[in-house]
Amino acid sequence: MSQQAAVVVLISGGLDSTALIDFFLRRKASVKCIHFQYGQPNGKGEAEAVHKITQFYKLDEQVEELRFPLMLRRDEVVGRNVMFVIAASCLKQPPFRLALGIHSGTAYYDCSKSFIIDCQKLLDGYFGGTVRLEAPFLKFGKVDIANYCKTNNVPTHLTYSCQRQDYPPCGNCGSCRDRRKFVGC
Repeated sequence: MSQQAAVVVLISGGLDSTALIDFFLRRKASVKCIHFQYGQPNGKGEAEAVHKITQFYKLDEQVEELRFPLMLRRDEVVGRNVMFVIAASCLKQPPFRLALGIHSGTAYYDCSKSFIIDCQKLLDGYFGGTVRLEAPFLKFGKVDIANYCKTNNVPTHLTYSCQRQDYPPCGNCGSCRDRRKFVGC
């Protein structure tokens, strides 16, 4: 697949996917953004952040609604990333590159190299190699992403990271703690 194929970034409105947009734009990629509303408790906060971020980078935003029951395990929405990969792959005509801002340091299967390999096998089966799944921050820890953001002036002030609720952030979930620890807000 051509490196010139469009990159479809699955944007949550958080730090990782915002850094991902910056990462691909710095590499002169054609970037498109898709955000999913799926009944998440922080949906309004994410949607507002996505709008601000795509305006900042002068990108079109596509918001899609997914409707099916969610399985929650502590702060994890089980199957969240695979749901996004499958849904996004059906929204655009191949060939294209699909990008996730996942990183190391979490215990979630859908933030692992195995997950990327497994999803790529599914995408290859459905699309014959015309959809490539990319996760350039897979070997990064959260501190590496925060440092990337600081070094490259990524607009972290526009992001929203709470997993449990809309404004104000809860301050206690893993995303709120990471934001406080690595971004300072």
